[in-house]
Amino acid sequence: MQTIWKGAISFGLVHVPIKMHAATENKDISFRTLHKSCGMPIKNEKKCQHCDKAISSDEIVKGYEYEPGKFVIIKDEELEAIAPTSAKLIQILDFVDLTEIDPFTFKKHISYLQT
Repeated sequence: MQTIWKGAISFGLVHVPIKMHAATENKDISFRTLHKSCGMPIKNEKKCQHCDKAISSDEIVKGYEYEPGKFVIIKDEELEAIAPTSAKLIQILDFVDLTEIDPFTFKKHISYLQT
């Protein structure tokens, strides 16, 4: 089962490390793109729209389009630096009765396992 998220649940002085897994599996059928004449999978080549040439993985960066055709380049280190510190901690502030939660409000069931 694939881990969706790793972090911790905290209430008071108690800190419990956890992993989150999907409780259900996607049963959708997925298809591969094949070459019609030989029946083998094709590669999705990364190609620059401006230069019209193939690009290798080490030439690819992330960017945010702030105006049509204008981008600001974002480095992985910058994304890590702005990630919220609370992204790995679930702090429990209060509890509710199970009867107060409508089970149909959840689209995907998730199970939490202690790490």
